Formats: sequence, structure tokens, C-alpha cells
Amino acid sequence: MRKIAGLAAVFALTLLVGCGNSNNNNAANPNTSANGNTNVTETTDAVTSASVVNNGEDFKKAISKDGTWIAATLNDLTFTEDLVVDGQFINKEEPARKIALYTQDAEHNITNSFMLTAPKITIKSENARIQGGTFVGDVYVEADGFSVVNATIKGNVYFANAQYQSTFDSSDQGIVSGVTEVKK
Repeated sequence: MRKIAGLAAVFALTLLVGCGNSNNNNAANPNTSANGNTNVTETTDAVTSASVVNNGEDFKKAISKDGTWIAATLNDLTFTEDLVVDGQFINKEEPARKIALYTQDAEHNITNSFMLTAPKITIKSENARIQGGTFVGDVYVEADGFSVVNATIKGNVYFANAQYQSTFDSSDQGIVSGVTEVKK
């Protein structure tokens, strides 16, 4: 148990450092040597901080308007209530929000993918994306620039208007099993 807690702490620290690196736009960037030591040389940019979570309450806080631009999970999460991604955050001087459902190695290869399950998730943050895992439920989009990146939506994606739908992108290995349509 102590080993798992230590690994989670290393992932969290490396994620925060990786998010401060202006050349890195991914959820975690471990730089671990052969002997297990983590070499941290980057500084963290407070504007682009991340939240690495392994439980539902922390995840809900991370995606709230008071959360962080990246909400990264370390395991599958299941909710019986609807979720809302809210708030405007900046990454690389652009509005951005990322739900990172994966971990990765130093070369940015996905090492583990996770499943997020909820009846519904509403996207109210501009340029939000679900990346690297699977969301099970319906997605309701109320902002420009929603994307699904190397991830699967097992459900429908509904847009509050045609403008939001016109800015939707799933071209980078994004899969939606249901419909993608405007629904008021």
C-alpha cells in the first residue's frame, strides 16, 4: 500500500512539472531513471496546473469552475450523478480544459487508459477535450471547441447549438459510438 501511495505521489509531482513545460501538452510526463529516482528540472506554471485524482470527490472538484485546466485520473471512476466541466482556464495563452483518462511514459506513450462513467457530462469550458480513455454516458456541449482525442465516448454527444457542433473535433483517433447532433 505504501508503494502505491508513493507511486501516486510521483505521478502527481511529475504531472505538475510536465504541465509547466511549455513544450508538453499531456497529462503526465514521468522522467524516472533506472534506479527509480525522479529527476525534476522544470518549473510549474500556476496558470497551467493540473489535478491528478483517484477518487470521485477530487475529480468533481478538479472539473469544477474552481478546479484546474487538467483533471487526470489514476483509475476508473463511476458516478451516479451528472458531471459538469465548468470554468475558463488558459494553457499556452489559449482557453483549454483536458479530462485526461490515462497515464503515460516519458515518450508520451499511453501506459494505462481509464474509464469514466456517469449518466451525463456537460461541457461548459471552451476548448475542452476528453483524452486517452473512455467516457461512458452522454456528453452535452455548451461551449466551442470540444474534442475527443485518442478516446472513446460510449454514448451520444449533444450540442446546445449548431455553432458548438461546428467546432467539434474527433479527427485525432476520437470515437463516438452514438449520435453527434444538436439537441436543445
